[in-house]
Amino acid sequence: MPVTGTNVYVMEANNAKLGTILVDKNGMTLYIFLPDKNAASPTCNGACATIWPPLTVAAGASPIAGQGVTGVLSTIKRQDGTMQVTYDGMPLYLYSGDKAAGDVNGQGFLGKWFAAVPSGAVPTAAPAATATPSGY
Repeated sequence: MPVTGTNVYVMEANNAKLGTILVDKNGMTLYIFLPDKNAASPTCNGACATIWPPLTVAAGASPIAGQGVTGVLSTIKRQDGTMQVTYDGMPLYLYSGDKAAGDVNGQGFLGKWFAAVPSGAVPTAAPAATATPSGY
């Protein structure tokens, strides 16, 4: 289920485990999915998007850069027609396993999911995956 809103903010936050990362207006960690790099549209759809909800904006709305955001915020059209927020070209997602602001339970999952960072850096070599019972 996408997380959609008219005022969708992306901002930086200091995380005790990972350092400076990107979060939504509620302080929830935003993630990138490595298979999305250079893809024409987001590759996490269907069941994947249930576990990793895309950060989307309402039709005609634009994402808003909050504190510390220096990269380019934009949108990309998903298979279902919704508009997903991107940061420096990478679609942004939340993780259903994160229950509170500051949680980073999706970090490194399957060596493909990583917290988005203000520099827009995308890992090229996947570190060891975390042990999580379900997800993509």
